[in-house]
Amino acid sequence: MVDSFRHQGLRKQLIEHLASKGITNLKVLNAMNKIPRHLFMDNAFVNFSYQDKAFPIGAGQTISQPYTVAFQSQLLEIKPYEKVLEVGTGSGYQAAVLSLLDAEVFTIERQRELFLKTKKFLPTLGYNCMFVYGDGYKGMPKFAPFDKIIITCGAPFIPKDLVAQLKVGGRMVAPIGDGDLQVMHLIEKISETETRITTHGEFSFVPMLNDKNNGN
Repeated sequence: MVDSFRHQGLRKQLIEHLASKGITNLKVLNAMNKIPRHLFMDNAFVNFSYQDKAFPIGAGQTISQPYTVAFQSQLLEIKPYEKVLEVGTGSGYQAAVLSLLDAEVFTIERQRELFLKTKKFLPTLGYNCMFVYGDGYKGMPKFAPFDKIIITCGAPFIPKDLVAQLKVGGRMVAPIGDGDLQVMHLIEKISETETRITTHGEFSFVPMLNDKNNGN
């Protein structure tokens, strides 16, 4: 697993590009500058690893555009040692970023093929998370409550079970919408019965998988 000077130079250019697009959180930029994104991608796409684009990773899923990863991570406002639930492990790239932000990362994946691959791969790079194979809509009640929750796939609605697993004072970042574009939502839990929701622009994600299409 090679991380060459060329890779590091391309990564530095990517970080400068993200800063120019409005990513101001230095911890997020520094984390992404350390992670060899090319190792998370199929060999066919390695030469494109440090472009600000999403790319296929198999099982109908993608590795998110770097700007999207940075934007969601910045919006979460992670503090050291917080418990963070990621819904949609995918390639594991976002989980790696969360790990370098000193979060305690719990990540859930619905695609068994990706779950097994990433659970084996991430620790080889030194990123240790709690990996769970299961339904992201249900979250991880066994490990709740969480300080922060991040959804890395397009959800048609805000999953109530996930809001319930968020601590009071916690933040959840989720792309909501069932078309080609989703609107980034920030859900802040004010009390056990009250949330504040703000929107933060349009993004494009693969759909969040679900057994059922209801609002539970």
